[in-house]
Amino acid sequence: MTLTRQVLEERGFRGFVPFSLLATQRLPLDGGIYVVIRASDAAPTFLAASTAGWRKGVNPAVSMEQLAAKWIDEAEVLYIGKADSGTAAGHGLRGRLRQYARHGLGGTSHHGGRLIWQLQDAAALLVAWKPAPDPRGEENAMLAEFETLHYALPFANLRH
Repeated sequence: MTLTRQVLEERGFRGFVPFSLLATQRLPLDGGIYVVIRASDAAPTFLAASTAGWRKGVNPAVSMEQLAAKWIDEAEVLYIGKADSGTAAGHGLRGRLRQYARHGLGGTSHHGGRLIWQLQDAAALLVAWKPAPDPRGEENAMLAEFETLHYALPFANLRH
């Protein structure tokens, strides 16, 4: 069984909204896990430049060859991430997801999943989340499940 939107919904993921609408969502302050999915079956169009902000002077873009090598045709899930609990900015699902959305607009506070911002249809990608008492454990389990299914990490996950 692959990780589709239906499977994710059955597992308690909510949202499934584009990054542009995250600011209008009532996102949980709890820690948890989140995914970025692509509903389209069309071949991706990669961008040479990234819309993401540079972090510590490092260009977030990778080569077109690296993007093509990371792409998994049959996978809807492009990124799996976690958000630690807490009320400080950047903690909890609300803070982490808003950081991620700002990163795609040139911000620098969320470096993980940056390959998303080299997809031409990044604005159409959907974000879903699920509060979890052990975000790191659930993220690791989901990454391991994805690796078992596809023999690789999701497109925008660069490390486990």
